[in-house]
Amino acid sequence: MANGSRQAAWEFFGTELKRHREDRGLTQVELGARVFVSGAYIGQFEQAIRKPQLDIAQRIDEVLQTDGIFERAWRKLIDDKRYADYFAAVVELERTATKIAEFAPTVVPGLLQTAAYARAVTIAANPFVTDEYVEEKVTARLERQHILKDATRPEYWVILHEGVLRSPVGGPEAMAQQLEHIAGLMRERKVWVTVVPFAAGAHASMGGMLQLMEFDDAPPVAYTETAFSGTLLDDPAVVKRAQRAYDLLRGAALSPSATLALIESAAEDYRRCASTT
Repeated sequence: MANGSRQAAWEFFGTELKRHREDRGLTQVELGARVFVSGAYIGQFEQAIRKPQLDIAQRIDEVLQTDGIFERAWRKLIDDKRYADYFAAVVELERTATKIAEFAPTVVPGLLQTAAYARAVTIAANPFVTDEYVEEKVTARLERQHILKDATRPEYWVILHEGVLRSPVGGPEAMAQQLEHIAGLMRERKVWVTVVPFAAGAHASMGGMLQLMEFDDAPPVAYTETAFSGTLLDDPAVVKRAQRAYDLLRGAALSPSATLALIESAAEDYRRCASTT
């Protein structure tokens, strides 16, 4: 679905939400209280400024007694089955974000992955799947990166842990290509990358990956992920804590120039290793 058509569909979602809410005689605040979000968020859903998460759409159906209308609409609008339900909403938000900031403790973020790296990560997590499944996942990951090629691309900030550079995902050749790709984006000033070195020791966000997103017309959100699930967070107090953790990570990271030198040095090491195998 094209971005314009998708936005029009979300506007229809919001119009229908407002109509059903008013038919039930509820204010935005009253509906928000019943589905455990603020009244302001209900207003943002109705104006198509923000998209609800699946569980919120389901609770709206329960409260408004709409027989699953909003859940079905949500699934139709976020219909890319190449992504898990918990991540599909994140992909949707990335398309409208003005700033994306990520911390990656174990693997290169999807928005920076090369095809070879993405393929190796997918196979490592799913060793018994078909080639078709792998290529579908890789294609979906590469398509997400289109947002970085648009004229209106978001600011993209990335903090990598040094372990990401040192883990030879896909082998020396794949890692050399991956790190050269990141270095190229840095030199083109399309992404701001820094590295938290091993020497930094303990650091904020020791629990796992963290992604922060900001928007022109909606409050910021945070997304965290483990190996088996992810959580989209929009509670202002929680997002503020996540932003503070990210600030602390930036303080522990190398400078961009030192980071670029480290990434290019690691790429050269992998390149030499690849040439001797």
